Amino acid sequence: MQDEQEVLNRWRLVLGKYAAGQISFSADNVRMMEMEEVLDYLYSREYGDDQEIRRDRSGGSGDSQLTVPRWLSKIKTLFPRNTVEIMERHALEKYEMTELLTDPEVLRKLEPNKELLKTIMQLKHMMKGDVLELARQVVRKVADELTRKLEQEMKKTLFGRLNRNESSPVRSIRNLDMIKTIRRNLKNYDTDTKQIILKQVYFSSRMKKYNQWRVIICVDESGSMLDSVIHSAVMAGIFAKLPMLDTKLVIFDTNVVDLSGYVEDPVETLMSIQLGGGTNIAGALAYCEQLIEIPHRTMVVLVTDLYEGGSYRHLYQVSNGIIESGAKLIVLPALDHDAVPNYDKKAAAALADMGASVGAMTPEELSGFIAKIL
Repeated sequence: MQDEQEVLNRWRLVLGKYAAGQISFSADNVRMMEMEEVLDYLYSREYGDDQEIRRDRSGGSGDSQLTVPRWLSKIKTLFPRNTVEIMERHALEKYEMTELLTDPEVLRKLEPNKELLKTIMQLKHMMKGDVLELARQVVRKVADELTRKLEQEMKKTLFGRLNRNESSPVRSIRNLDMIKTIRRNLKNYDTDTKQIILKQVYFSSRMKKYNQWRVIICVDESGSMLDSVIHSAVMAGIFAKLPMLDTKLVIFDTNVVDLSGYVEDPVETLMSIQLGGGTNIAGALAYCEQLIEIPHRTMVVLVTDLYEGGSYRHLYQVSNGIIESGAKLIVLPALDHDAVPNYDKKAAAALADMGASVGAMTPEELSGFIAKIL
């Protein structure tokens, strides 16, 4: 009987309170009633006026006393974290509950993640005062987490040869630093047995000798490139910390903005980006061409779907000029963990024929590609 009631409870949650005449919760099941209330607050927005269900921006239908902050608090106590993130995403994207990003109390309760970061970037123009400052804190938390995840792997990829000044977390006999191990353990010499007692064993990390390269990251800030924009900003921040790279960051739509002065701070970069607008790839590349000082030690990383709003002929001319100078042109139709691009294949083929390296990459793949060049 209990199992049967549990099935009925679940069906009631699926169908909502409009099935109350046919299916009832057990009288003592307060949790299920609360779950129905928060689900109704969000998903009753599916219904239109022809079904006599009020649809407004303060919540769902009926007599619910929920506000957005209370709704956020309740879903976090009633549902597991992955379900909460799905509901928040639905609220932001599907039902346009933009009050989630205009009320400071609401924003404090949201889970910082990449989906929220993307929403903030799209709606930050609506934010002011305390909300904007809180949004910046969310951006920093997500950017720091992305940096933490990417930085270790990227540094491991970029640093190739043994560096005996730095200990390695990877312990293998191949990386054993025998000289450092003996020197550091001499204080543990046992005069009776005439042996050195090894209390600490040291291993060497891998690092490659280098002469500095200039990396110019040129990013299309159109809305379709949002995931790539985020990863480009984070990667530029990581590259800027590496002594073998002199990193420049340029973003563009129909205008070009040089963010090299903020390159070490992904938050400033991300908060400066204005999504949408047209695209002038040729104009952006022409600007990047001016930043090339030593062509044979310069990489231009162009992150764009290659849908040119200006002249393709001009795009090809500028690209060919960069390649002919001796600089390397790397064209990425996508730079994110999925690396599944939607791009102008004809333009990509034309640039590849000129000698550009063209292809979608994950951040780790780009690091590996650059490591081969350095």
